[in-house]
Amino acid sequence: MADLITVDDPDDPRLRDYTGLTDVELRRRREPAEGLFIAEGEKVIRRARHAGYEMRSMLLSAKWVDVMRDVIDEVPAPVYAVSPELAERVTGYHVHRGALASMQRKPLPTAEDLLATTRPVVMEAVDDHTDIGAVSPLGLQERAARRIAVFEDIVDHANLGAAFRNAAALGVDAVLLTPRCADPLYRRSVKVSMGAVFQVPWTRLEAWPKGVEVLRSAGFVVAALCLSGRAITLDELAVRNDEKLALVFGTEGAGLTPGTLAAVDEHVRIPMDAGVDSLNVAAASAVAFYATRPRTA
Repeated sequence: MADLITVDDPDDPRLRDYTGLTDVELRRRREPAEGLFIAEGEKVIRRARHAGYEMRSMLLSAKWVDVMRDVIDEVPAPVYAVSPELAERVTGYHVHRGALASMQRKPLPTAEDLLATTRPVVMEAVDDHTDIGAVSPLGLQERAARRIAVFEDIVDHANLGAAFRNAAALGVDAVLLTPRCADPLYRRSVKVSMGAVFQVPWTRLEAWPKGVEVLRSAGFVVAALCLSGRAITLDELAVRNDEKLALVFGTEGAGLTPGTLAAVDEHVRIPMDAGVDSLNVAAASAVAFYATRPRTA
């Protein structure tokens, strides 16, 4: 059972994990180096725990103590009870969801290990109002990775969080990130994804675009979403129903690098109307994930 500790000093060193949450550069430096990330909101905290992340501590305003009582009773980590005003002074913003938790990161697998791992898949949809830990699955099946998403240098945390949510909802088995990609466990990514970053296995590639060879060696056709003279349409790719397919998405604005476009197997475009040439990367990922989902004969 956790200790419930009332704190009234914003400079209390026990609250260090929560300081300056709006300072993106500070958090980018601190969180991976210190092995932590911040989960915000009741559902996200519960989903992080259900995914096996260890809690370091929790920061709650008074009205959330009863809501989170079962979690408080289950975890050994300290729980700090603070006023909303103090929470805002510590974090730098109004914590309207009222509950924050500092969680311990897990070691990332290698890309090779991630692609080789089979995982149990819950055969029941989960919406925003469902506690994942309370789902009674209709069934479980073991599935090796067949659909992979690769995000190259995506720097916007909201876009990355939305893309992870799309991946979880639309059957993507794993996500690979290039070395310069944003942190999916940054607070805004986690929040926008509604905790989906805890559901989809992911890791970082050590080198890119050399990582294309890792995918190809694992049997994946590697397809880049781009505007290119050699691009086939998404419909043409989808009808092939490749056994293993990795979809590669480029950074906001500039798109994929020339080295990546030269390394992949296919260039793919989403046909568009009304003079629109491209979609936001998160929107494009949703369209591509749905169109290329594996189909049974």
